[in-house]
Amino acid sequence: MQKELAGQVIVRPLAGPVRTVAGADCGLCAGGTKIRAAAVLCDAESMVVLATAKVEMPCRFPYVPGLLSFREAPAVIAAVEKLPARPDLLMCDAQGLAHPRGFGLASHVGWWLNLPTIGAAKSRLCGLHGSLGRRKGDRADLMLDDKCIGAVLRTRDNVKPMFISAGHLVSLDDAIEWTLKCCRGVRMPQPTRIADKIVKEP
Repeated sequence: MQKELAGQVIVRPLAGPVRTVAGADCGLCAGGTKIRAAAVLCDAESMVVLATAKVEMPCRFPYVPGLLSFREAPAVIAAVEKLPARPDLLMCDAQGLAHPRGFGLASHVGWWLNLPTIGAAKSRLCGLHGSLGRRKGDRADLMLDDKCIGAVLRTRDNVKPMFISAGHLVSLDDAIEWTLKCCRGVRMPQPTRIADKIVKEP
């Protein structure tokens, strides 16, 4: 299914203005029996939080490496849909095209919602890359089978890089540009950073 849907992912420059950016993240709760997802809607210019949404639902899919979206996407989609306004751009703490079958959680959610989506992950799932500078904005191509699937991006001087990839309806250059715009002096983009905090709330 992932291989089939990967063929429907569209990678292209953003088609319209970006006035709002949403971030989404999720994690297990209730002793691992439920998935909790949060979505945060921010003003694209100031990063001021405009709205937040949180959902919990039963965890119905086991943990299988590479199939995370089947476990987490329903909750993430529900959280984004619960926001009072549809965002112009969505960032997920997950992979987009930087996935063994080219269809990570960010691509899955973006495809389902028909929404420009970026994968902004804290760790690498697959692919190889060359050396990376230590300054904010330094990047290296993330390669898999001689194909560029994303970028390793330094979002702050001398901190661990982020792994950025297009999810759906966005280009890699746009994904990198908006990731840097949203970081605001910290490693993670503010929308996903705030969503991560909400997910971890008791």
